[in-house]
Amino acid sequence: MTLSFTNVIAKIASVDLFKRNSSTGNIETGIFIGRPFNIDYEKAYILVADSWKLKAKGIPQGSFLLAYYENEDDVYEVLLLRVVKPAKLPTDNDVISSMIEYYKDNLKTSGKESQLDSYTKYEFSFSGLECRILGTFYKDNKGCTRFGADVENFYSAHNYKVIKPNPDVLELIVNFREEGITGKPTDIKIGKVRYSSSLRFQAQEDNVPVFVSPKDFLGKRTALFGMTRTGKSNTVKKVIQATVSMSDKAAYALNGKLNGTAAQNLEPLTNDGLPKYPVGQIIFDINGEYANANMQDEGTAIFEIYKERTIRYSTINKDGFKVMKVNFYQDILSGFELIRSHLELETADYVKSFLSINLEEPKDKTDYSAMTRYERKKAAYWCCLSKAGFKHPNKLSLKFPGEDSLNKMVKADGSLNPKNGISLQEASEWFKTIWENYNDQFFKDYQSKKGHEWADEDLKALLVFLTRKSKPNASPTISGYIKLRDIAILHTEVDDKPFEQEIIEELRNGKIIIVDLSQGDPEIQRLYSERICRQIFADAMNRFIQNTPNNFIQFYFEEAHNLFPKKDDKDLSQVYNRIAKEGAKLNLGLTYATQEVSSISSNILKNTQNWFIAHLNNEDETKEIKKYYDFGDFTESLVRFSADSDKGFVRMKTYSNAFVVPTQIDRFSKI
Repeated sequence: MTLSFTNVIAKIASVDLFKRNSSTGNIETGIFIGRPFNIDYEKAYILVADSWKLKAKGIPQGSFLLAYYENEDDVYEVLLLRVVKPAKLPTDNDVISSMIEYYKDNLKTSGKESQLDSYTKYEFSFSGLECRILGTFYKDNKGCTRFGADVENFYSAHNYKVIKPNPDVLELIVNFREEGITGKPTDIKIGKVRYSSSLRFQAQEDNVPVFVSPKDFLGKRTALFGMTRTGKSNTVKKVIQATVSMSDKAAYALNGKLNGTAAQNLEPLTNDGLPKYPVGQIIFDINGEYANANMQDEGTAIFEIYKERTIRYSTINKDGFKVMKVNFYQDILSGFELIRSHLELETADYVKSFLSINLEEPKDKTDYSAMTRYERKKAAYWCCLSKAGFKHPNKLSLKFPGEDSLNKMVKADGSLNPKNGISLQEASEWFKTIWENYNDQFFKDYQSKKGHEWADEDLKALLVFLTRKSKPNASPTISGYIKLRDIAILHTEVDDKPFEQEIIEELRNGKIIIVDLSQGDPEIQRLYSERICRQIFADAMNRFIQNTPNNFIQFYFEEAHNLFPKKDDKDLSQVYNRIAKEGAKLNLGLTYATQEVSSISSNILKNTQNWFIAHLNNEDETKEIKKYYDFGDFTESLVRFSADSDKGFVRMKTYSNAFVVPTQIDRFSKI
C-alpha cells in the first residue's frame, strides 16, 4: 500500500465511542463477549462463554476490549482492556472434576453426538479472562472524548458489560492522540492491527489501519528490537520514508541555510505539526544494506528511491561514493581526534601522556613563545605520522625554530637548521638526536636560565612516542608510533574539506546521508561513527548556545550493539548517551535497531520514547523489554514466531500513544 499523508479525521471523528441503540439502549460499538466478575485499578477478570467467543470471531491474546459502565444513563465512561491470559473461575474445580469423570466413563463430550446434558454443556462452556486495564475513555464537561491512562474510579463489577470493538471503533482506539481524537492530518499509515501469528479469524475481518504521528519520531529516540529477518530494516525504511514526506512539507525550502534568526523562530514545528526546516537524515550502515542494492530490496533501496537527495560515503574508494578519509597533516585536530578514539583503551602512561597533548594553534599569533612551542609540537607530531606510514607529499618541508647549539648537536657543522626548512626524515633525525642528548649540559643551563625546560610536557610526550624511548639514552623498548599504523588507512593525501563538515552542511540542507561501514573492521566502524556523531552533536550544541535554529537531524543505527556503549557502561560522556539524554533539546533524533536488547546501555533505553518489538528468542531479551511500559503483557508471545508469516509483526509503542499496539507493519515500497 502506498504511504502518503492521510487525513483520517473525518472518518474516525464520526465514530461515537458511546453509541447506543435508540430503542433498546444497547451498546452498538462492538460485539458482547462477557461480564467482569472482579475489577480493580489494574486488572479486570471477565466471564466469557464459548458461544460469545465464536460470535465475536475469537478473543486473541493481546486484543483490545471495552468495559462499559451501565448503571447510570448519564455517565459516559468506558474502560479500555487488553486480554492478557486465561483466568480461573471460582467454579473451575467443580467443572474439571465433572469433566474428568466423563472422560473416565469414556463418554463423548463434543460434537453432534455429545452425551452431555444441556446443563452440563452450558456449565462447561464458561471460562475466565484476565485483562489489564490500560485506561479510561470518558467525556469531559464539553462533551469531548478523552483518554486517561489509568482508572480514576471503578464500581462493582456487575455494573459493567464487556464488548469486542468493531473495526471503526478499534481504529479510533489505536489512533487516539492526546491533541484530539485523531491527531493531525499529517498522521501516516504504518500498518494494521494484528493480534496473533494465527490468522484464521482475523483474516475474515476488516483490516484496521494504524497511523503514526511523524512528531513522535522527529527529535525522539526510537528502538527497533528483533531477531534477524523479522522486519526491522523494513520498519526503518518506513520511518525514513515518512520523514522524507514530512521534510518535503517543510515551511522553508532548501536554500543552503536555515531561515530565521529571531527567538520566536526557534520552535522547530509549525502549528500544523510540520517541521519548519528540511529534516536531515544520516544512516550508519554496518552491513551495507542501505548504501548498496541487494536482492531483498526489489528496487526499494533508499539511495535509489531518493537518488537526488542521497549522498553516500564509504571508507574505501567505490563508484558513487565519497571517501571518508582525513588528511592527518592538514586537518590536525580531526586526525588527532581519530587517534585519541583509536587509543582510548590503552593503559600505558606514555600513551596517556601522548593523548593528552594539545595540538590547537594559539589564538594569539604574536605570542612568540607559544607559537614556538606549537611549531615544534606540530613538527614532532608530523614526524610520528611519517614514521607510522602516513603518506605525505615528497616536497613537504618543515620549518620550526631551532637553536644553533642544538643544530650543531645534531650535525657538527650546524647545517641541518629547521628554521630554514627540512624534510620529515631530517626532522625525525633532528628530534631523535635532541631526545637522546636531553641530559646534555645545554638543557640544564637552559632550565636554570629560563626557569623551565626546553621541552614542555607535550613535546616530551611526542619525543617519547617518536623515538620509542621512554627516557633519554634508553633503548627503544616501547611501541610508540607503531601504535598508529593500524589507522594509517584513514589518511588521505588529498587536501579537501573535512568530510564531517561536509556531512553536517548536507544534513542542514535536508539531505539523506548513508555512511557505508560494511568494509571497515569493528574498530574503524566505531571510530567513524563516533567521530561523525560528535561533530554533529557539537554543531547542534553550538547552534543551541548561540540561539540559532536547529533543523531536525535523524540518526539511524543498524546493528546498534556493535557501536553503542554496553549495558553496564555508565560513562555519560559517551556521544550516544549524550544524544539520547540531550538530543531532544538539540532536535537530534535517534533510531536504532538491534537483536540484543540486553546489550544496550540502560541510559539509552531509559530515554527511548518509541518502541517496535518483533520476535525475540530468549528470556534475557524479554526480561529487559518487560521493564518498559506495558510490554510485560507480550513477553510470552514475543518468543513465538512463524518465519513464513510473522515478518513485520511488531508490538508498537509510540510517544503520543498511551499503550502498546500490536501491529503488522506495511511492506516498504516506492511512493
